[in-house]
Amino acid sequence: MPMLPRAIFFSCVLTVFMGAEALAQGAPSAPPVTVAKPVVRDVIDSDEFIGRFQAVDEVSVRSRVGGYLQEVHFKDGTMVKQGDLLFVIDQRPFITTLNESTASLEVAKSSLTLADAQYKRAESLSTTGSQSASTLDDRRRDLLSAQANVRGAQATVDRANLDMDFTRITAPLSGRIDRRLISVGNLVQADQTVLTTIVSLDPIDFYFDVDERRLLSYADEARKNGSALQQGGGGLDVTVTIADQRQKPFKGKLDFAENRVDNQTGTIRVRARFPNPDLVLQPGLFGRIQVQGSNSYKAILVPDEAIGSDQNQRVVYTVDTAGNITPKSVRLGPKLYGYRVIRDGMTGDETIIVNGLMRVRPGVKVSPQLIELPQQATNDEPPAQADAQGTDQ
Repeated sequence: MPMLPRAIFFSCVLTVFMGAEALAQGAPSAPPVTVAKPVVRDVIDSDEFIGRFQAVDEVSVRSRVGGYLQEVHFKDGTMVKQGDLLFVIDQRPFITTLNESTASLEVAKSSLTLADAQYKRAESLSTTGSQSASTLDDRRRDLLSAQANVRGAQATVDRANLDMDFTRITAPLSGRIDRRLISVGNLVQADQTVLTTIVSLDPIDFYFDVDERRLLSYADEARKNGSALQQGGGGLDVTVTIADQRQKPFKGKLDFAENRVDNQTGTIRVRARFPNPDLVLQPGLFGRIQVQGSNSYKAILVPDEAIGSDQNQRVVYTVDTAGNITPKSVRLGPKLYGYRVIRDGMTGDETIIVNGLMRVRPGVKVSPQLIELPQQATNDEPPAQADAQGTDQ
């Protein structure tokens, strides 16, 4: 073989060998992923409902007597106590009426004194025969009439005094008062004109609607507690969260349910009562209430980051000792202790990918790095205060 072709031959062989070696060195390595065993622990599911706060007591303040408004004795939006003076109606017409009725009472008492004296005189004379029986009857009738006039006049005085008291309008309950709805100098119609409103704040009620399926479950739990759901279900503990995420969940108890299911909606309205010493909760606020929906049971919990999607299914990826990946379809439950409950599809013995799902590819092995999940995720609440998104998926 000539020297030049032989050199070319060996050059080609060397090139092919070096290219194969380069390809071998450039082959992708197994991507690292974090794997762990799922958390298996006792949990209690919580059902979540949206509802609204309402005041335990609410009153529209009206005047029992008519007249012109003379004084206002509160500042809009302040807290008032039962019996605090709120408004004063012009008292001058009522003072005049009271004086007139008092004078009429004095006249009636004077007439009663005279009638009593005449009756006693006639009675004394009739015993000696100096006075006829008919005259004695007339004096008795005059006495009874005078006594009735005194009682009528006294009732008129009492009514005048009562009207005088009604000119001073006081708070019928303790709570937060609204703005005044009428200004000084305006005419107030008795029992009609609304002057302001007052709502109680501590405690405060929360109303929400429950569907039939959960109603039957709660009613069964209430019977086990020796009570009826309409009477509060034995004081079942509940928690509620509001839009302000800085506020911790508020704890309360069920204390009432309506006596029948609504025919149109198929739901029943339930009430929970919450202490509100700091007056954070206000009537009209929306909230999310969590109600214990089951007894304690063993549940499989995984982080939300470990759950992927495969078309319309939710899946987790299990890893064996050789780094092989196997997807498993699962059915999800509520979120408790910072993890997602797995209703179906896992036994709890699997090793699953909890971080690095973006590196997973079909047919590609991974380099698993095993960690241990804590029983409760950091900065998450226990199930009674958890985000019970709740519906199975």
